[in-house]
Amino acid sequence: MSKSDVPIPKSQSDLDDMMRQKRSKSLFTIVMLCLAILVIFFCSLFVGYAQITPQDVIHIWMGDGSWQNTYIINQIRMPRVACAAVVGAGLAVAGMAMQALFKNPLASPSVLGISSGAAFGANLCIAFGIGAVFGSFSISVMAFICCFVTLLVVFAIATTRHGTPTILLLLAGVAVGSFFGGMTSFLQFFVDDADILQSMVYWAMGSFAKCDWLDFKVSLLIVGVGVLMIMLESKELNLITLGDEQAKALGVNIPRMRVIVLIADALIVGGCVSISGTIGFVGLIIPHVFRTLVGPDHRYLSIICVLAGAIFLMIMDVAARSFSTMDIPIGVLTSLLGAPFFVYIMRKKKNEIW
Repeated sequence: MSKSDVPIPKSQSDLDDMMRQKRSKSLFTIVMLCLAILVIFFCSLFVGYAQITPQDVIHIWMGDGSWQNTYIINQIRMPRVACAAVVGAGLAVAGMAMQALFKNPLASPSVLGISSGAAFGANLCIAFGIGAVFGSFSISVMAFICCFVTLLVVFAIATTRHGTPTILLLLAGVAVGSFFGGMTSFLQFFVDDADILQSMVYWAMGSFAKCDWLDFKVSLLIVGVGVLMIMLESKELNLITLGDEQAKALGVNIPRMRVIVLIADALIVGGCVSISGTIGFVGLIIPHVFRTLVGPDHRYLSIICVLAGAIFLMIMDVAARSFSTMDIPIGVLTSLLGAPFFVYIMRKKKNEIW
């Protein structure tokens, strides 16, 4: 959207009308996405190698299905789809918060290296059992710790005496993300156990093939806390997009807000990576698309990103199960979509309005 495309209100009544239209459009979008997520969730249950029809799914839910189909639906496909929804929702909201925080549509957890750091932490736990003291939460805890460390390193590199320029932040994120990606490959090189190496490669590519109900519960708790923290900062995110000076004048405690948002992002990314591995570009695509469609009001945009992100990864998961008898890693599919989209945003960034 260019500046010439934005109507300028001539009076307070015109401004009120514009705001009402944006609210109505946002609420309509939320309702449509709620309906879409129910339909896609149901449809995704009968897509896969085992041939299960919609009628079979209904019979299973009524308690009349065969034990084989019941096990496939209740213990394999439903937790898989549920985990895809949680991860998609979390990554989309995390990307939305970063884009608002840095006032840049190119910001996202994967671009800033956070996902690579979280994946490195998860691989440390898988390969050497580091963090095993945390039990079933060990991978999540290690992913969160390394995710937060990555944030600190990126900020330390990008911060100058004049502040933290966005371009330096992005460059530092790319560099640190590449470093942790190399460290992950370094770990893989020294692992002799074939099963452990296979698990590490799984984290690197991203997949929901091994997700179960425990993974869903753990990720829902961690990601849910992070998403809630960001939603509670929606008003501050709206104000900070006006600029730091204007936000300060309006009473926003910028350092406190940045700390809260970044901790929330670390929670979300750590929780997502701990069950799915590295899945990039979800936090780049979804917030940008729906900010363009419904506007930058984060009170509504955060809810829309939750729903749209869940739908997006549910569709990607269906696609991963549809192309062949073997699951295509979802991280591969999102990268194939996200890389061209990243280039598109770079080309159009000069016309972006916040």
